[in-house]
Amino acid sequence: MRIIDVVQWNPAPGVFAWRFPNSELNTKTQLIVAPGQEAVLFNQGTAIGPFGPGRHVLNTSNYPVLTSLVKIATGGVTPFRAEVWFISKAFKLDIKWGTTGAIQLEDPKYHIMLPVRSFGQYGLVVENSAVFLSKMIGMIPAFVEKCLNDYYRGIIVTRVKDLIAKYLVEKQISILQLSAHLNDLSQAAELEISRELLQYGAKIVHFNINSVTTDEQDPAVKKLREALATKAEMDIIGYNYQQKRSFDTLETAAGNPGNANFMNPGMGMGMGVAMGMPMGNAMAGMMNNINTEALSQCSSCGKSSSASVPFCPFCGQSKNKPAGIVCDKCGRIAPEGNKFCPFCGDEFYCCPACGTDNPKNGSVCRKCGKPLPVPCPNCGTAVSSDMKFCGSCGTVLVKKCAGCGNELPQGVKFCPSCGKSVN
Repeated sequence: MRIIDVVQWNPAPGVFAWRFPNSELNTKTQLIVAPGQEAVLFNQGTAIGPFGPGRHVLNTSNYPVLTSLVKIATGGVTPFRAEVWFISKAFKLDIKWGTTGAIQLEDPKYHIMLPVRSFGQYGLVVENSAVFLSKMIGMIPAFVEKCLNDYYRGIIVTRVKDLIAKYLVEKQISILQLSAHLNDLSQAAELEISRELLQYGAKIVHFNINSVTTDEQDPAVKKLREALATKAEMDIIGYNYQQKRSFDTLETAAGNPGNANFMNPGMGMGMGVAMGMPMGNAMAGMMNNINTEALSQCSSCGKSSSASVPFCPFCGQSKNKPAGIVCDKCGRIAPEGNKFCPFCGDEFYCCPACGTDNPKNGSVCRKCGKPLPVPCPNCGTAVSSDMKFCGSCGTVLVKKCAGCGNELPQGVKFCPSCGKSVN
């Protein structure tokens, strides 16, 4: 076989490693390695190199490690046998990967087995040429992208499957929601797969999971989709599954001609009553949601509010207040505007704040606790018991206790501080 003087490689697209077809070399052979390449020599399983970009003359003076390969000296040129492998160090960024079949995973949210497929792409670069060739190259003359997919598919699919299952359990989300988490899954998968491929002298870059899908024709997926659609419909309308089943049963029975004799009026009434309560509740909820509740106007402040509440939410006045004045003596109701009770003759002494009739000598309202008006001792004008001067004549209204000197409210007969009689 002819001894080769020059060894070099012009790489083709998609080729990661290539073996030079002739292994007969000599100590004058020139090994030319282009930029972005490395070369490794193999002899009986021993790797020599790698040789970086440049021109290399394979003699023992330049590379003493070749001494073990040299056997016979012939006219100053020593032939030897070695396989020369070239490795591309360029990044390959568009390698496709995907599951060959559906992976069965349990959905942690709905607890059913669903078939899952996953697809994506990644980049690869040879990190350690000697390790890569020792692990990956057998009797093939070149290591192309198809060979790489065959070698690494099992590793990638296994790691992605484990990561998806682990992520679902940790996050407690459904498989149908994974599309929103592809970025996190891709980063975790790149880290895990890169650790695995280090032993093969390769490095993963930019690993992407582009999609995680389910087989829409699978019976389990169809059933789950239908159930989710039904649930969404019930949530929008405002009824539950039990009510829906009752309605479906009634609708089926009413539409079946064979049940005309079986469903007598009594049974029809019974089913109507049973159905009436849940449907009535559902309708009530819907009517509440669209604000059709009856309103009532407060007799005190005049503002409108729900008729179902007993007190006005704006002024706090009871809506059940009787239309008239309740006599504090006989308890009977007299028309508004009366000064005396038409039933017992008692004079009305109404609180200006809440309208409650009080005893004539009272100082505060027996219902709301606010001060009651008292007559001015000079002009007789009704003034509030907490006033210090009469608004009509200017008479001083505040008295002081002769015993303790504290101011006394109007109408009191004894000092609230010391108990001394005012008179």
